[in-house]
Amino acid sequence: MKQLHPGDAIDAQIIAVTGDCIFLDLNAKSEGILDRAELNDADGNCTVKEGDRITAYFTGEKNGEMRFTTRLSGDNAGGDLLEQAWKNGIPVEGKVEKEIKGGYEVIIAGKRAFCPYSQMGGRQKDSPETYTGRVMTFKIQEYKENGRNLLVSNRAILEEEHARQVDVLKTQLKPGMTVAGTVESLQPFGAFVMVNGFRALLPVSEISRSRVTDISEVLAPGQEIQAEILSTDWEHEKVSLSMKKLTADPWDTAAQKYPAGSKHTGSIARIAEFGLFVTLEPGIDGLVHISELQGENRNMNLRAVYKTGTKMDVVVKEINSADRRISLKPATSSEQDTAARKYMETQDDSETYNPFAALLNRNNKK
Repeated sequence: MKQLHPGDAIDAQIIAVTGDCIFLDLNAKSEGILDRAELNDADGNCTVKEGDRITAYFTGEKNGEMRFTTRLSGDNAGGDLLEQAWKNGIPVEGKVEKEIKGGYEVIIAGKRAFCPYSQMGGRQKDSPETYTGRVMTFKIQEYKENGRNLLVSNRAILEEEHARQVDVLKTQLKPGMTVAGTVESLQPFGAFVMVNGFRALLPVSEISRSRVTDISEVLAPGQEIQAEILSTDWEHEKVSLSMKKLTADPWDTAAQKYPAGSKHTGSIARIAEFGLFVTLEPGIDGLVHISELQGENRNMNLRAVYKTGTKMDVVVKEINSADRRISLKPATSSEQDTAARKYMETQDDSETYNPFAALLNRNNKK
């Protein structure tokens, strides 16, 4: 292994995690040692495990041990390390002292630094009180006057972390995968769903095979859902989901269920100027053209005559499964058909209406 100087970065594998330390494989006779607290979450749980690889920065030897850090703080940023942090892009810890003109005063290893408003926090800006008094991580953007003039950025740290998270998500989220998610919010155009910490979009057209007019009737914030990934656009950080992809497509069997000439009862789903869209089952709507509606003409206001949700008996004129189209025409109701069939089945020849017999009976009565 080449000789290390303070501030040098290494990419190393974790070979052990103990109560206080993390040991790094340096491909040398000794291991590198990193303070475990640097990689604990807010609850004190270690965020890495044996076998993971991390980037760490050499801070020097102490009691014969090769010491490393993932960020420089007041405890390990003595000497020329702040300059090395600037040259090598090493994250540094600092305490936000107060708000000043144009930004914030930050104390890093006993030195005063300046963080502009634009470089504090992520894209969503919080009030100044949110940051004052906090210990945060920064990148040194400018190092001047032997460290007496420091310009730092917290946003650069957040953007780097975000980029790393996106790189991980690229390997986890692929089109065609089924994923679990939690509905975050509802919008007129769809729902935003959190998937593995990423905000994905579920378009309203992909929620159900049925037409969805009010998303709140189908989904609610906090609801757990299963969806298929339709597409990913990592350049613009967009992921599109579909719930209806996980349900059977009714058009696959539509030709067998709705052959030309078959009769069905549906409900009026939409009313257009040129006709009525009738739902035969969730995901399958057919069109009754205005020319098929008895007594109606092309200038008729169909909305004044028909109401959505009304049951309607129809006959299939033509079906095109490839184009997902069914042409319909109105039909007599099933109740009418049943009554007529019963009438015909219960009448004998003597009761069957015969116009010649009726005329003869009237003449005999005279």
